[in-house]
Amino acid sequence: MESYGTTHIFSSFDESLRELRKNALMMASLTERSLERAEKGLFERDEDWCNTVIADDEEIDTLEIQLDQDGIGVMLKFHPVASDMRTVVATMKLSVNLERIADQTVNIARRARKLLLRPTLDTTATLRPLFDFSTDMVKDAIRAFADGDADLARGLRERDRELDRLHREFANQVTDIMPTDPENIPSYMDLIFIAKFIERIGDQAKSIGNDTIYALLNEDVRHQLRRKD
Repeated sequence: MESYGTTHIFSSFDESLRELRKNALMMASLTERSLERAEKGLFERDEDWCNTVIADDEEIDTLEIQLDQDGIGVMLKFHPVASDMRTVVATMKLSVNLERIADQTVNIARRARKLLLRPTLDTTATLRPLFDFSTDMVKDAIRAFADGDADLARGLRERDRELDRLHREFANQVTDIMPTDPENIPSYMDLIFIAKFIERIGDQAKSIGNDTIYALLNEDVRHQLRRKD
């Protein structure tokens, strides 16, 4: 395990940083909860779970704004050195990525509510592996950040490529089915959109991993990825 920054003679800075991280991890817990509820709403065809996801989004948005303000406040008050600055910035960026994940869960919940108005499609069940894969990525991204685990964070990049592959396969499968079942095309389109939202959740998990690596090791892996592409 790597460590974030250093211990300081000014205990007030350490306390402020701990509080910032604690609030970020609380936001992470709420985001994971929304993911679980969106999954229940979709696969259990439960409108109440969908509505809860949508209603809870405001709390997550509020936390993201508060964390941004608190992070800026820490930097202005303490003028942290480079390693501590990276920790503060990574924590602020974590909140941004979590807010974007929560937005995607809201998108999923809204599409799931539309699906509830129509007959059940067997194809919906084939989305579960994608959903579970992206949820596991989010959980591991949060754990990598919380534990300072650079190796776990680094592994998210390859897992995101696998999720992209699963997304393409699902989209192609549904596109092939639609001409044979024209009456259910609206539902198939909703599933295609949901698959895309799930793929974007994986992107945000990868971003959390990238920011964790930068905070721990001062290594910007995003540029390495662009060179490989």
